[in-house]
Amino acid sequence: MFSRNKSSAPSSNDAPDPVAAAAEIEKAGKGRPTPKRKVAEAANKRPLVPSDRKSAAKTARQQQRDARDRQFQAMQTGDERYMPARDKGPVKRYVRDYVDARWNLGEFFLPVALVFIVLTFVFSQNLNMATIIIFVLYGIVLITIIDAFIMWRSLKKRLVAKFGPDSPKGNAMYAVMRAFQLRRARLPKPMHKKHGSFPA
Repeated sequence: MFSRNKSSAPSSNDAPDPVAAAAEIEKAGKGRPTPKRKVAEAANKRPLVPSDRKSAAKTARQQQRDARDRQFQAMQTGDERYMPARDKGPVKRYVRDYVDARWNLGEFFLPVALVFIVLTFVFSQNLNMATIIIFVLYGIVLITIIDAFIMWRSLKKRLVAKFGPDSPKGNAMYAVMRAFQLRRARLPKPMHKKHGSFPA
């Protein structure tokens, strides 16, 4: 007589579906009865991991691909909305425009260095000639460094005059690295096709 009826025992199949419970809570509004406690608790037990992991991973990859495509397109057109944070802002744009308008010795460094490396291999048997080539290459490196220093000093004065004394901070390496890149390979792309168009 004190035994509990097996049919009255709660079954795991009777537990409310979390998704259905959530839908029921969302439907409940003004003028409708408040959902039962079991329904509310079940709604809070939504799975943290999506049920279809393959589909979720595919969607994430597509979103990353779209973001990269937008960023690359922005680097080509100058649209700062989708550029990386390091390239955004009027100060960064001014630095790019100034470097792109100037003839920098650094932009010729890579092809010149490649030629000297080839010459080093060609004259590897001639010790005197190989030594001369190496010293000339070191001289070119020194000249390009001096040119980059002169470029930065001039640019720094312009930045202070236009944006204030704090504007040059963190932009020296940004300007120098851009000056040492081939003009056609720079990203974001130069907005002016020719040298000499210095920003105001």
